[in-house]
Amino acid sequence: MPNWELKNCCDHDQKVFLACVAAFTVVILVLWRTVLLTPFKFITVFLHEASHAIACLLTCGKVEGIQVHANEGGSTQTRGGIYWVILPAGYLGSSFWGMALILASTNILTARIAAGCFIAALVIVLFVAKNWTLRGLCIGFIIFIVVIWLLQEKTEVRALRYVILFIGVMNSLFSVYDIYDDLISRRVHSSDAEKFAEVCPCPCNGIGWGVILGDDIIRVSLWIFVPWTGHIIMR
Repeated sequence: MPNWELKNCCDHDQKVFLACVAAFTVVILVLWRTVLLTPFKFITVFLHEASHAIACLLTCGKVEGIQVHANEGGSTQTRGGIYWVILPAGYLGSSFWGMALILASTNILTARIAAGCFIAALVIVLFVAKNWTLRGLCIGFIIFIVVIWLLQEKTEVRALRYVILFIGVMNSLFSVYDIYDDLISRRVHSSDAEKFAEVCPCPCNGIGWGVILGDDIIRVSLWIFVPWTGHIIMR
């Protein structure tokens, strides 16, 4: 029977996980416009652009370059592929990577796998980067993750899972904020949602698609996140 009263519903690890997600969310929102989060904002922009690139490759297109700009913007140059698949992949990809990293942080083995994949992706992108902001970001985060990983393995500092979790929470929040910033806060007419509205035959403008994509992001995030924590209530 469902444990609706939530009595004895969480073990220690589950409580720590949920507390960390809540704490990281508050910290990120409070420090959002400070320089302290700038490197992590750059990495969220990188994952946004990488999602465009992956969608391009999966639809038989060619990625000609990826850029992350100092103003926290980014761009991906593609040729071919299915445009209406590539355009929304940035928003949806940020949400996917965020939730994937959050889930990976729940176990040290999966956290190691996530860190290894992250480093490999940064190394690959280092060779297709078109500006020094992205190259510096790749080099900086490769060093950062490697140092955290070595501390995890060689010392008593067990920070790898928390770093992966923080980056995951950051990406999950960014996926929604990016839509708000592009379409409501400053209305960028060259945003992905605006471009998608131009190529999609549906009678919906950029803001409309932003709302639809934002709703999908929240639903998909919950669909991924709730099953993992659902056993807390249902056990």
